[in-house]
Amino acid sequence: MYGCRLGLPNLAPPGRWFTFDAKDTKDTMARIRHSLIAAVAAAGLLLTACSDGGTSTADQSNATPASESTITVEDNFGTQEIALPVEKIASTDNRTFEVLNAWGIELVAAPKQLVPFTVPEYKDNTDIQDLGTHREPNLEMLTAAEPDLIINGQRFTQHRDAIVKLNPDTALIELEPRDGEPVEAELKRQVTELGKVFEKENEADKIIADFDAALERAKAAYNKDENVMAVNVTGGTIGYIAPSVGRTYGPVFDMIGLTPALEVPEGSNNHMGDDISVEAIAAANPDWLLVLDRDAGTTDRDSADYRPAAAIVEESDALQNVTAVKEGQISYAPEDTYTNESIITYTEILNDLADAFEKAQN
Repeated sequence: MYGCRLGLPNLAPPGRWFTFDAKDTKDTMARIRHSLIAAVAAAGLLLTACSDGGTSTADQSNATPASESTITVEDNFGTQEIALPVEKIASTDNRTFEVLNAWGIELVAAPKQLVPFTVPEYKDNTDIQDLGTHREPNLEMLTAAEPDLIINGQRFTQHRDAIVKLNPDTALIELEPRDGEPVEAELKRQVTELGKVFEKENEADKIIADFDAALERAKAAYNKDENVMAVNVTGGTIGYIAPSVGRTYGPVFDMIGLTPALEVPEGSNNHMGDDISVEAIAAANPDWLLVLDRDAGTTDRDSADYRPAAAIVEESDALQNVTAVKEGQISYAPEDTYTNESIITYTEILNDLADAFEKAQN
């Protein structure tokens, strides 16, 4: 509490009274009047000084706090309200890392083993709490980081309930592509909503425009008379990536309208691809091969036993007579794809395919 004493000037010395006779009544009364005016003015100045020096308890209780703005985001679980500005962000969704880093967004927590090696700003940052992996998550570290916003998704979708339970007062959004929805539309939705949260709408629009342009190029350059097969290479083994449902390349079949060289019933999105023999690939004789090097996107790439997918595919004796191998019509996904799969990754894949298709036409 603030306060002050008000001292008023005496009109006469202590213990004395004003005395006057009739002849000086007029002059004396004038002096008293002037003294009273001066006293009132001095009191006013003191009151002003007190008000400037502090605020009373009553004034403080009536003060109106600054209003907090919010933004509404529609995610996979409905309408989420997020208080702005968001200052401490955690993300478990590896589809978001390249995008957020491109926007200069700092993180307080992330599963670093799932951060692509192409995003060292997060992967190698010791100030970011490491949440482990989706198989052995350290969710307590997420809570300890005290984020204002958690972006959940991809491999961590299975842990959403646990994350919400441990962080009941923290805003959480999940924008993982939903089953039954076109992946290209879902990737755009994700970057659009993130753009709103971080006031990066223009940047989000640019990312989407780049994706759309790459997709149109690939569509225009592809010859539907040529068939395509996608494979996943890991640990020296080639797995089959099923159209539509397979990992990464599956949705690309639908985006471009690729003609499958082989369709296997009950194809899956297994992270290593479905079992297939090199003999079955040779028999299908694809005109084009799309290759995902799984190990290139993980720590396996640092192993002494690591062999790039290109060596495994192109040096396979069983595949030497396959049209795609003979003609060099093989497109490899970016090395970080397996731990990235962002809209930026798909833009790179589509542009690489457009380049290859255009080259084949000329």
